Amino acid sequence: MRVPTNTGSPVLTSVLPVIEESNHVRTDVDRLVDVAGWLAYEELPMPQFLLPFRPAGDRGDVIDFVLLCASIDFAFTDFGTRQKFEVEHDGRIWSDSDALFACVGRALAAGEDICDGERLRTITAEDLDRIFAGNIRMPMADERAAVLREVGDVLVERYDGRFRHLVEAASPRLYDHGNGLVDRLVDDFPRFRDVSRYGEHDVAFYKLAQLAIWMLATSLDEWGGLPVEDLETMTAFADYIVPAGLRVMGVLGYDPELDAAIREGRIIERDSPEEVEIRAHTVYAVSLLTDEVNRHRAPDARVIEPQIDARLWTHFHTTTWPHHLTVTTMY
Repeated sequence: MRVPTNTGSPVLTSVLPVIEESNHVRTDVDRLVDVAGWLAYEELPMPQFLLPFRPAGDRGDVIDFVLLCASIDFAFTDFGTRQKFEVEHDGRIWSDSDALFACVGRALAAGEDICDGERLRTITAEDLDRIFAGNIRMPMADERAAVLREVGDVLVERYDGRFRHLVEAASPRLYDHGNGLVDRLVDDFPRFRDVSRYGEHDVAFYKLAQLAIWMLATSLDEWGGLPVEDLETMTAFADYIVPAGLRVMGVLGYDPELDAAIREGRIIERDSPEEVEIRAHTVYAVSLLTDEVNRHRAPDARVIEPQIDARLWTHFHTTTWPHHLTVTTMY
């Protein structure tokens, strides 16, 4: 097994035993090297998450907006029909996370402060049906409402009702002996504690916690940015879309039974060996792919893993290629 260079990431470290012991998913390293040979010459820009959804207000308002959205950034495909949630905004149709941002931005613009912890403590699925009015009912609305009520409780009890105070209190690192940005999200909010069990191993994915900080790091330039000293230790965000993109490219391969289950739209159970392997190989493959891409690029043009993740997500989140279906609030 090839070991990626991102040895400072507890997420990457925790997935390596899964890679060694996998029975259902494999990473084709030779194919990965081939893909890196042409992917390295794409632009691979830093993504712009907030455009055109940036809320009015100051730096704190943007932090509240981004972290609120990150806390419910999961499951946008109807598990029965496989139809994606979409919404019209400024004359365009947006889907998945883009649609989430658009709806939250729309609610804030209408004067509904759903970033306030006290408001979140009382939010209901019916409230969310109104906020997320789109082509279909937002999947897992009841679960989203429960997540937001829990988030509201923590914000009120520990952070004076606002996510901005968490960012102000944390160290400018992802991981810093419990005081880093990801540390605080994972430790203080159960909804960000994205850890699975695989055999004898605890596997930390931290998908939404990492994504939340990545979105902040790419969205606060107008207010001096969000300096994060160990941003290079961030991994891919193991979700539904990125593994589908890697599968289309031939980088990931599934055993015949798992492949058939995904194509037929059967549910892959949360924390099953198959689901953990899909997510683990996603993290591992993107890390290796980043290493290989950087071998082709000049030192001042090297990328970090979330940029490769963004390339895969933006190109494949509207693809008709089937992704796996897992009922979970973690991605």
